[in-house]
Amino acid sequence: MTPLEIVTLLITLVGVFFVVVSSVGLVRLPDLYTRVHAGGKSGTLGIIGVLLGAGVFFITDLRIVIKMLILIAFFFLTGPVAAHMLDRAALLSGVKPMEGTYPNDLEGRYDPETRRLS
Repeated sequence: MTPLEIVTLLITLVGVFFVVVSSVGLVRLPDLYTRVHAGGKSGTLGIIGVLLGAGVFFITDLRIVIKMLILIAFFFLTGPVAAHMLDRAALLSGVKPMEGTYPNDLEGRYDPETRRLS
C-alpha cells in the first residue's frame, strides 16, 4: 500500500465515520430538530471527508481535484442551510421540540402571518 493510498484511506474513513454517526443520530435522537442537526452537521462533514479522500486519491488529475473541491464547497454551503430551512419549516408548521427543551428562544416569536421573527 502506497503512502497516498494510506492517506486516502484515513481521510475516507474519517468521512465514513461521520456518515455513520449522522445515521445513528437520525435513528436515535428524540425529536425532529435534533435529527436534522445530526443530518446537517455530521452528514455534511462525512460527505466532505469522502470527497476529500477521492480528491487526494486522484491528486495527479487536476480536473478531478477541482471538481471535488467544488463539490466540497457546495456541500459545505448548502448542507447546514438546508438543515436550518428544515428546522424553520418545522417550527412554522408547529412541530414541538422534545419535552424539557430549555430555553426555547423562538417560542412565540415567529409571526405566523409574515413568517418572520418579531
